[in-house]
Amino acid sequence: MPVAAFQYYFSHLEEEHFRPPILLIHGAGGNHLHWPPDVRRLGGQRIFAPDLPGHGKSEGVGRQSVGDYARCTLDLLDALHLHKAIIIGHSMGAAIALTLALEHSRRVLALGLLGGGARMRVSPDLIENTTSPATLPDALEALAAMAFSPKVPPHLKQLAMQRMAATRPTVFHGDFLACNQFDVMDRLTKIRVPTLVMCGADDRMTPPRYSEYLASSIKRARLVLVPDAGHMVMIEKPEAVADELLSFIQGIDYQPGE
Repeated sequence: MPVAAFQYYFSHLEEEHFRPPILLIHGAGGNHLHWPPDVRRLGGQRIFAPDLPGHGKSEGVGRQSVGDYARCTLDLLDALHLHKAIIIGHSMGAAIALTLALEHSRRVLALGLLGGGARMRVSPDLIENTTSPATLPDALEALAAMAFSPKVPPHLKQLAMQRMAATRPTVFHGDFLACNQFDVMDRLTKIRVPTLVMCGADDRMTPPRYSEYLASSIKRARLVLVPDAGHMVMIEKPEAVADELLSFIQGIDYQPGE
């Protein structure tokens, strides 16, 4: 089982050093499987998809701030000997990606922000209901109602929620605290790397206006709204997301050894 910096990671074409490394960072309560095969094995690309600490196959405990998760991600990049990478994040993962671009810009080749926002407030009920195993089902029920487009096939929704249900309440709680404290609204103009902003047109957790704000505030950003998709856009529309990501990545300048 591949582990670096105490984090499990999935890799695809890990030894293809002439390709830019791409890091996929999942969202709150998730794991690397929230990136479907179309994205995890993106055609011809060098992919790393970790489980954040305490998530999925990674041991240890989760964190309670986006900054702490960003530091864990830097540790992973160092352990993998990756000086720079294209950072693609979903939801809380997008917040981690934004933090890396702002605090450690020399490590970031480009950004992909899916279902993200410059500020990510979380419902007090969701935070409260992740404090114990007894109330976690209430939190998951609320998430299931909000995280998907009404048009999503039921089996995709069921599988995603089953994976989330395996996450410990303490990890969920810390993730939601991290999201709730996150706010970089007044700093986005400092980001200079190419950025792809993607959002499901039916997203009710981080509505399209969040992505529109990101795209209008980041100088080199492009916005893509995916029809008939909600917050879990990469699960709901994997082929569309993979196509957009591949087109974006192929336009990034990269010198092997960077």
